Amino acid sequence: MRGLAAGHDASALKPVVELLGASVHFGSKALPVRALSEVSLSVAPGERVALVGANGCGKSTLLRLMHKLSAPSAGQVTHNPALRQAMLFQKPHLMRLTVQANIALGLWLHGTPWGTAKVLALTALARVGLSELAQRNARQLSGGQQQRVAMARAWALRPQVLLLDEPTASLDPHAKREVEALMQEFASGLEAMTLVFASHNLGQVKRLASRVIYLEHGRVLADLPVEDFFRGPLLQQQYPAAHLFVKGESV
Repeated sequence: MRGLAAGHDASALKPVVELLGASVHFGSKALPVRALSEVSLSVAPGERVALVGANGCGKSTLLRLMHKLSAPSAGQVTHNPALRQAMLFQKPHLMRLTVQANIALGLWLHGTPWGTAKVLALTALARVGLSELAQRNARQLSGGQQQRVAMARAWALRPQVLLLDEPTASLDPHAKREVEALMQEFASGLEAMTLVFASHNLGQVKRLASRVIYLEHGRVLADLPVEDFFRGPLLQQQYPAAHLFVKGESV
């Protein structure tokens, strides 16, 4: 076997996360609610994966499973232990503290001394263009600003993998563009993060994703490169349910 090139970590060749027949059931054993059913997929480093589908199809559950916030009821989920992950939610969870303190707190909880965490928090705020808001109460910011603070808090942890659950769903068009720009920068800039995000905005999916996974009733019914998902006959011929979803969402 050839040795890896100098500076190339073998862990970078492993999947970020791999699911094999993973299912998630809620409720009682007698009346289980199937949130995910026998999902098998893997995410490679550097991919930008969009999860699409109607409300209740399993997108959020799949993200939580990938981020170890939920355990599978059946099947296996394997994570790459060498990679750090962070996750953003549709509504940022911010404390009634200054913006700087909210970011520093996340670092402190991960073992960074408080003084160092406060300095690193300012660097993170500069990264998302919010340095001037460092001493503002985070709860008093606009929705778009709060989501950018949440992105700064995630960036400060220097994750290689960023999971996002409908990060722009409740934002106005200008704020959406700002968050999208940061997502694009995080994926393609020096950070080179792997992105997995849920979205109802198919325009956003076209702009940001390299791969699209369509879910329906907790099952993966299509998994294609973004070009094949939106263009050409492949989707209509082989994945009619996904085609109908795209057609309905696009009109």
